[in-house]
Parts: sequence; structure tokens; C-alpha cells
Amino acid sequence: MLEIVIKGIRKGEERTMMYEFEMLGSIVGKARPRMNTRTGKAYTPTKTKLYEYGLRQWFCMNYPNFKPIEGRIKVSIIAYFEIPKSTSKKKEAEMLKGNISPTKKPDIDNIIKIVLDGMNKFAFKDDTQVTKLEIEKKYDITPRVYVKIEEC
Repeated sequence: MLEIVIKGIRKGEERTMMYEFEMLGSIVGKARPRMNTRTGKAYTPTKTKLYEYGLRQWFCMNYPNFKPIEGRIKVSIIAYFEIPKSTSKKKEAEMLKGNISPTKKPDIDNIIKIVLDGMNKFAFKDDTQVTKLEIEKKYDITPRVYVKIEEC
């Protein structure tokens, strides 16, 4: 699961790069910039910066010799949320089967933004290269985020 896939080059066949990894821990959504009232300058909240930095660290740990993808890319994200402790066994089983999905924060658009901004200039040169996007929120025992970035 944590490997780069490059298809062999034959006549008429192109290289396809793919990065795939999971980062353990609760997902954090991208927070909007804040204003410093004293200086009047905008800044990114610390929690957002630390999560983006963590994503980059997990990526670099799994792909120490990475090369940013230059063409069009497809990004798949699955955000796994921890099952609340007060949940009944019956409801927990439904959550694990995928019959109940998380409808809580962070919003899907903020999950997309934090993952793409975290991988910018690492897995790909710029997030404008993203032409396909899949995202899903699920429940699981272990909270984490799964990211798959592939050339298309």
C-alpha cells in the first residue's frame, strides 16, 4: 500500500505515477485565514499549519525520493472518523459496515483543501493539476486519512 507504482514502458505505453499513504490521527479541516488585529496581516491558524506539515511528513517518510507529478492528477481521499464512545453496539456495527456515515465537522470541502494544500509542491507541482477528485467520510476504529494521488 505504501509504494510508488510506475508501469513499465512499452511501445505506446506511458508512465503512470501514483502515491498512496495513510496518516493516523483525527482529521482536521482547513481553517480560514485569521487577521492579526495589531498588524492587520492575515495568517494561517496553527492547527491548520501543523496538520499540513504532518501530512507532508507522512508523505516524505513513505516516499523519501519523491518527484512531483507534472501532468493531470486524480486524488482520492477517505477520512476515517472515530466512532463516538457513547454509541450502542448495534449502531457501531452499522457504522463499521458503512451504513451510517459521519455528518459532522470538518466539512468535505475543508478536508479537500487541507490535503491538497499539504501535498502542494510535494506530490504534485500545483493543485490546479487536479482534474478528478473522490472523497468520502467513513467511521472506523482508528481515525485516519487515506490519500491516493495518481497521474491520469
